[in-house]
Amino acid sequence: MTFFQWIIIVISGIEIILLVLVFIFFYRLRKSEKLLADLKNNQKSFLEKLEFNAQLEKELVSTFEKRQKELINLESKMDQRVRELTRLIRQADKYTKSPDFMKNVIVSGYRNGRSIDELVKSTGLSRDEIELIIDGH
Repeated sequence: MTFFQWIIIVISGIEIILLVLVFIFFYRLRKSEKLLADLKNNQKSFLEKLEFNAQLEKELVSTFEKRQKELINLESKMDQRVRELTRLIRQADKYTKSPDFMKNVIVSGYRNGRSIDELVKSTGLSRDEIELIIDGH
């Protein structure tokens, strides 16, 4: 074998090694491209999920604000009702404690057949007071 043949064999060997390296490079390049495409799809999916979660959070906050406004409105209505009922209770107390009302209760109860002892228990007045009211009428 001549020197020229040795050079061709060595160069052919180097070319085969380079060709194998090129195939390996392209194989890894395809693998990297596939990995990159998968990452891109995963990123797209992740962004869609983030957008969906953001929309849900926005709706949740909106609903929460709406409920807060409704609760505030209900609280003010309840406060108004409490004031109105307190006023009505005070009026009823004044009316039931008035002497004319007690007199009417005792007289009408006595006319309807209730005994003096029953009237004592129901009105909280003494027996003498009830007898005096009945006699005075």
